[in-house]
Amino acid sequence: MQDVVNSEFDVQELAQFLAPRLENCSGNLQLERIGGGYSNPTFFMQFDNGGDYVLRKQPTGPILPSAHAIDREFRVISALAQSDVPVPKAHLYCDDSSIIGTPFYVMERLEGRVFHNNALPGLTPAERSAIFDSMNETLVALHKVDYEKAGLGDYGRPDGFLQRQVSRWTRQFEKSQTRPIPEIDELSIWLSENIPDDNEETSIVHGDFRLGNLMIHPEELHVVAVLDWELSTLGHPLSDLGYNLMAWIMDKSEHDGLGGLDLDALGIPSMQVYADLYFKRRGLEGRLEPFYIALAFFRLAVIFEGIVFRTKKAGKSTAEIAAVERYGAIFSRHGLKIAGE
Repeated sequence: MQDVVNSEFDVQELAQFLAPRLENCSGNLQLERIGGGYSNPTFFMQFDNGGDYVLRKQPTGPILPSAHAIDREFRVISALAQSDVPVPKAHLYCDDSSIIGTPFYVMERLEGRVFHNNALPGLTPAERSAIFDSMNETLVALHKVDYEKAGLGDYGRPDGFLQRQVSRWTRQFEKSQTRPIPEIDELSIWLSENIPDDNEETSIVHGDFRLGNLMIHPEELHVVAVLDWELSTLGHPLSDLGYNLMAWIMDKSEHDGLGGLDLDALGIPSMQVYADLYFKRRGLEGRLEPFYIALAFFRLAVIFEGIVFRTKKAGKSTAEIAAVERYGAIFSRHGLKIAGE
């Protein structure tokens, strides 16, 4: 690990703050940035005395009031520590922005593998099958948690979640729209007219449940941690399943999706088999309604249009804009196809 010169905050001040509060946090502190993108900045932290942790903070600069709520992330992983949902141990939350410029929290550093390509290249069919099975089992475990007993009864509004999701993302598109996309408008109308009758079921929902947000054991074939909880809330559990299933519909050019691949040869279950297994494990009758996958694609389409809006506003190059501009129409078309429109 190499030292990171980070102009965002004073690493030495952070080290002095943590030394009396966490074990083995004396001596020099080395930071390594993990990943990137639009999520909360995350760092490996390693001290000379052996302390080895992960720090997650808000981005610097102005943010929307409800965005990047790392206090909620810290709260939910703390609450899930005694559940069957694998999460890193939450060690410390700091709301004092004077330390590194924003609130932050520190959690356990786990060893494992994170796969961003849903086809899991380099693994055997049996290994892929086991990982997908563990992903399914982990999602079921999350949705079986009694959120009241976990102390999360006020973590979100348990009523009207699906209606609020459709309304929220429709408004978000209206605020960030830079060009006409009829498919998004059409999908918004279809969703508002087809909200399922069972829309009051409530559980903890992750909000971004996908293979790339899971850590797999370094050698074994099961999930050791669910990561990136910034979109978690109380809501309809099938919205998580619908989001999870988008990977089967996207193709390789769309975030390494599974669309068009020979799943039998890869050892990966079909979308229907995977969804049926989730239903069986939860003891649910029937099959997944297309609404939940269509809602996931609608939301993702609007998110990417928001990225287009910010990219254009920042004066980025034509190439950078084009790299994200295609997704809004693509994802909303996927949603319409699932909806049967």
